[in-house]
Amino acid sequence: MKKSWKSLAREVLEGKELSDGEAIAILQSPDEELLELLDSAYHIRKHYYGNKVKLNMIINTKSGLCPENCGYCSQSIVSKAPIEKFAMVDKDLMIKGAEKAHHLNAGTYCIVASGRGPTNRDVDKVAAAVKEIKENYNMKVCACLGLLNEEQAQRLKEAGVDRYNHNINTSETHHGQITTSHSYNDRVNTVEIVKAQGISPCSGIIAGMKESHQDVVDMSRSLKVLDADSIPVNFLHAIDGTPLEGTNELDPRYCLKILCLMRFINPTKEIRISGGREVNLRSLQPLGLYPANSIFVGDYLTTAGQQETADHQMLKDLGFEIDYTNEITAEDLVNQ
Repeated sequence: MKKSWKSLAREVLEGKELSDGEAIAILQSPDEELLELLDSAYHIRKHYYGNKVKLNMIINTKSGLCPENCGYCSQSIVSKAPIEKFAMVDKDLMIKGAEKAHHLNAGTYCIVASGRGPTNRDVDKVAAAVKEIKENYNMKVCACLGLLNEEQAQRLKEAGVDRYNHNINTSETHHGQITTSHSYNDRVNTVEIVKAQGISPCSGIIAGMKESHQDVVDMSRSLKVLDADSIPVNFLHAIDGTPLEGTNELDPRYCLKILCLMRFINPTKEIRISGGREVNLRSLQPLGLYPANSIFVGDYLTTAGQQETADHQMLKDLGFEIDYTNEITAEDLVNQ
């Protein structure tokens, strides 16, 4: 007799790690079991995070002009998508974005720039902005600037950067199908560099890029090994003019199963519903917050998000609370 999803959730809370068979079974579960699966994932999520939801807001500080050939990205050198292109914005614009994030009750403000990695001048601009943001607003600052070296990571830490995002995006075996201009290990190395400097690591995935179920399981396990504190789960929004143009492998129910898998494999971590949620989860967006405990508000890099007021109303309708704390971990909640 098959074990129930709730029984599996209880075992996860007792320290069990899913087998590959159990993990793939989540992704392949019948749709009629979806509500039970979501309830079981919520059982884990509630244990560590209660009914709180973290809000994050992103600012695109440098657009296009990227030499990388990532197949999903409208900003890559191989993309023909008609996007706005600009060099790194000045410090004042970054600070203005933080003010907007503060008014939207976002606990984390994400400073993102395109490119393989930042120049030292780029790091100087971000560091100067972060120092003022930390002085003026009680919010966590996350930077996402590409591949880093140790000196750059140290400078960002000294400026007050709390978290650094560098997604693995896909599994190690599938990586070569998505980009060849950098390696999977290049990405992992950047995460390890920021961890060594005492910066909280943020790393996640993009689902829907022609990967297998095993690839999704492998991604989930890789993030567990990396010990990423925050895991953004993006769902491919295939943009015309990119190599993945026209790719449409996702439906809302499968997206929810991916979120559940992430919660089962990374039970204590912040799971964030990120890019593509509006396009792929559609009317089932609210259900995503039963396994996940974090979302972006506002727009993304080159695509529009849902209206901020709609996001706040969604949380209110669900009975969830906005997490206003600047820094909270699963361990803090367990010890309360």
